[in-house]
Amino acid sequence: MMQRRVSNANESKTEAAAPARHLSVQSPQGKESTDNTDSDSVEEMPLDIGNNYLVRRADNKWHPAEIIQARFNETESMYEYYVHYEGLNRRLDEWVAKDRIMNSKFQLTDKEQVSVMSSEATIEDQSGRKVTRNQKRRHDEINHVQKTYEEMDPTTAALEKEHEAITKVKYIDRIQFGKYEIDTWYFSPYPEEYGKQSKLYICEFCLKYMKLEKTYRYHMSECTSRQPPGKEIYRKGPLSVFEVDGRDLKIYCQNLCLLAKLFLDHKTLYFDVEPFLFYILCDVDKHGAHLVGYFSKEKESPDGNNVACILTLPPFQRKGFGKLLIAFSYELSKREKLVGSPEKPLSDLGKLSYRSYWSWVLLEILRDFRGTLSIKDLSEMTSITQTDIISTLQAMNMVKYWKGQHVICVTPKLVDEHVRSNHYKRPRMLVDTSCMSWTPPYKQPPVKMAKK
Repeated sequence: MMQRRVSNANESKTEAAAPARHLSVQSPQGKESTDNTDSDSVEEMPLDIGNNYLVRRADNKWHPAEIIQARFNETESMYEYYVHYEGLNRRLDEWVAKDRIMNSKFQLTDKEQVSVMSSEATIEDQSGRKVTRNQKRRHDEINHVQKTYEEMDPTTAALEKEHEAITKVKYIDRIQFGKYEIDTWYFSPYPEEYGKQSKLYICEFCLKYMKLEKTYRYHMSECTSRQPPGKEIYRKGPLSVFEVDGRDLKIYCQNLCLLAKLFLDHKTLYFDVEPFLFYILCDVDKHGAHLVGYFSKEKESPDGNNVACILTLPPFQRKGFGKLLIAFSYELSKREKLVGSPEKPLSDLGKLSYRSYWSWVLLEILRDFRGTLSIKDLSEMTSITQTDIISTLQAMNMVKYWKGQHVICVTPKLVDEHVRSNHYKRPRMLVDTSCMSWTPPYKQPPVKMAKK
């Protein structure tokens, strides 16, 4: 079977010749390694956990990084180190060989820490002028720059610290998924014996996960699944969407969440899938329906969320599938006669995709509309919440706060300028509602108590 390696867009990994059995090695705090010069020697002492070193990234540039954990690769007879690059998103954390780490420790002083964070979080335009807060936020999202704990409110910071402690080390470096070998981004809570493998094999049709290639090959020759085990509710050309109920197909949905967690940082509830519906986008050919991405939604959302989790797998990102999934979620909301918003927090890529989609939808309406239009009208037309509409229009300077309420303030010239700008990006793929075969599930109205 043809394999294609799909790496993180900003990073590539050092690939071992074969999956290895790994043992975690942690040095006592403060103990210096006696010899770090011979990376090929089995007698090599591991570098100290928790200390900072300069590490060579894939672009051959040295970057300060903290060693989170060490393991001994028996196949290669060497230690590998899990490192976190200072000031960069945890997505870029990775296992590296000793030859990519400088022998001497790197003491990151307060001044150097500020310098590192500044190089990632502060930018200027080509003329040297400072950029606006919105431009900086957009830059940070694109370049995966994390907020520091000091920039967060105390509750968020505490939750982030707890989350980071649980998911600090990503053991699964890559997965085999159909014809793709994909570098993973984050920790996922697979069962212990599978979660510590450097490579995992996953059936792209039934989502069963396996440790060994020979087991995977045998399974693929025996597996009869060729599409998600749900109801097909959309089909146009090679694209298909299946609706899967987490209550009826619990194992499949749990496996889907475990797979998704490899590429999403904050989604952790993979076991409680019964309250959710899963909408799975597939690319169909003669071999079957190949999973491209999905979104899930609560059957009953007290917060009015129309998406709980959304993901496009890395081989299919930046091709329009993400916005197609977003658009599909809003088409469901329109048929339910509800407004909705994605569950927060969104990933950095999620924020960019949603803001781009909202901008396009609103500009499409405003460019052709003549007359009076309120934010409430826009919300009813699009099923986008008023809060999301206001934040999107504010980013385009098209709404004012006047006499206690937000008022749309646009001119044909301003709309035309935005249509010609990067705010207006027509999606590559649109939902053809005539190809949808879905009606909202019937909901029993609440029983009114008789008055005594």
